Amino acid sequence: MLIDLAHAVGDYLHDAFLVSLDWWVLLGFVAQAFFTARFAVQWIASERAGRSVIPLAFWWCSIGGGLLLFVYALYRRDPVFIAGQGFGVFVYLRNLYFVLRERKQGAAV
Repeated sequence: MLIDLAHAVGDYLHDAFLVSLDWWVLLGFVAQAFFTARFAVQWIASERAGRSVIPLAFWWCSIGGGLLLFVYALYRRDPVFIAGQGFGVFVYLRNLYFVLRERKQGAAV
């Protein structure tokens, strides 16, 4: 029973990661790497400051990863993923706008 389960899991992972490997899957992995990098950027900046910080690079990684994942979701025709990433990219762009506007106002003072 346990051996059958292990074989089934192994077959599933083989199909998911090797059989289905194509350029779109590679794009998905690159997109996910961008998206994950934002957490590392935010964590390192916060550790250095000793408080919670969201650096500008966090928003750029969010936008880059979100846009690539959105394109990947469109290709995969996944409505849940399309809606989630589409909305997320809008939020990231809006936050970047606020950060840049605030920096511009601060520089003008």
